[in-house]
Amino acid sequence: MSKKRKNRPRRRRPGPAKASSTEPIDISKSELEAIVERAKGALSDKEYEILQAVIKTLSFLTQELGKKRVSIKRLKQLLFGAPTETLRKVFGEAAKQHQSGKQQADKPAKDKPAGHGRNGADKYTGAEKVQVPHQTLRPGQKCPDCGKGTVYEAPPAQIVRVSGQAPLNAKVYQLQKLRCNLCGKVFTAAAPEHVGEKKYDAESAAMIALLKYGSGLPFNRLQRLQGNLGIPLPAATQWDILADCIASFDPAYEQMIRTAAEGRVIHNDDTAMKVLELAKDQTQDEEENGRKGVFTSGIVSVSEGHRIALFFTGNKHAGENLADVLKHRASRLAAPIHMCDALSRNTSPDFEAILANCLAHGRRRFTDVSDAFPAECLYVLELLAKVYKNDQITRQDKLSDQDRLVYHQMHSKPLMDELKQWMTQQLDQKLTEPNSSLGEAIRYMLKHWQKLTLFLRQPGAPLDNNVCERALKKAILHRKNSYFYKTTNGARVGDLFMSLIHTCE
Repeated sequence: MSKKRKNRPRRRRPGPAKASSTEPIDISKSELEAIVERAKGALSDKEYEILQAVIKTLSFLTQELGKKRVSIKRLKQLLFGAPTETLRKVFGEAAKQHQSGKQQADKPAKDKPAGHGRNGADKYTGAEKVQVPHQTLRPGQKCPDCGKGTVYEAPPAQIVRVSGQAPLNAKVYQLQKLRCNLCGKVFTAAAPEHVGEKKYDAESAAMIALLKYGSGLPFNRLQRLQGNLGIPLPAATQWDILADCIASFDPAYEQMIRTAAEGRVIHNDDTAMKVLELAKDQTQDEEENGRKGVFTSGIVSVSEGHRIALFFTGNKHAGENLADVLKHRASRLAAPIHMCDALSRNTSPDFEAILANCLAHGRRRFTDVSDAFPAECLYVLELLAKVYKNDQITRQDKLSDQDRLVYHQMHSKPLMDELKQWMTQQLDQKLTEPNSSLGEAIRYMLKHWQKLTLFLRQPGAPLDNNVCERALKKAILHRKNSYFYKTTNGARVGDLFMSLIHTCE
């Protein structure tokens, strides 16, 4: 039998000390800056810059986290990027249940929209076409089946075969050499006439530009790809090829600027960019002009259904770059419609325009607060969805500017009037706290109401600035992959090629 253990007190093994909770420190921004300034003597210039950046980042994050509940969502979007803002994505199944005119369960499913499925042979417009004649028959001969009829030309059957190759191919011409065994003279075969004298042809420059500035492939990645395929193309050589041909593109770029200035509707916006050459002078420029940051401005001019995209990188804001473009506008032309968001740096007193603000920016403020105010935001977003649906109908039916205005006045104006009345009641009847995140979204819409609803009064006025934001994805793609421009000349080359590529697209 086993002996029973006596009840002895168990010894507790010493464990790690319990971490004490860190209490928040109440300190003003000026006090924090003074502490950092006193630490400057013990740090190198580089270490001092890093410490300043860390303190600024920490202050910003603390300020954002100290706001309302929705600030967490805004902070996540700032750090990780904003997801899609469609109504179904924001509200999920709730959007389906609340949407007016939702599909009934027994309603037959819609056909697939055009453009889905495999690509037919007619989609391969850049493919080489190879004509293959019938092996035994020719047009006009007797039918070998019935023996009575005559065969004639019919639309060809088409098969597609795709092969892989390097982005830039190369040919090595081996010119035969013959040497006299007596006098030693060498006789070399002449190169074919079409070979030319330049090692890299014009198509090489075009392909490098398309890969670099159209698809965001940095020079060093293309160098690695070409090297793996046995056709060396050093990064420095790629730049030299583009730099040598840039002069031939200048006239086209300048003409694009002059033509864009004649546009009836002009969009513009900014995105941050880094140019190492400008970063050196940024501190001095900030002290002298209060200007900090480097931007790529995107300008999209729309006229008679055609669009011209322009890019400008430097210290100037979008409004200043647009003012430079509009200096080429003929005085006989009426003021253009200028579409942008409500930031003051997108406009300028140096040009006259009919100003319209982006409705998508106003809508986005409600999607940002949809977690905290789901019912109110769903109501607003549903109304705006109907307005956008109306605009989609006008584009599908290819209505003229005047007919489109009449359609919006008939179908969209009652919706926008209802929205304005609802927002006004929310504030006047104190149904929404004005300083809450929902109140801020409402006050933004009401403050810019006239510019946000210009499409209800002005023929040709767009609803939003999405055209320009899509164009700026070219610059953003370059920033994500190549990180920066080294010099202002490099930035100018990038702007020129992006303008040409995006306009052609």
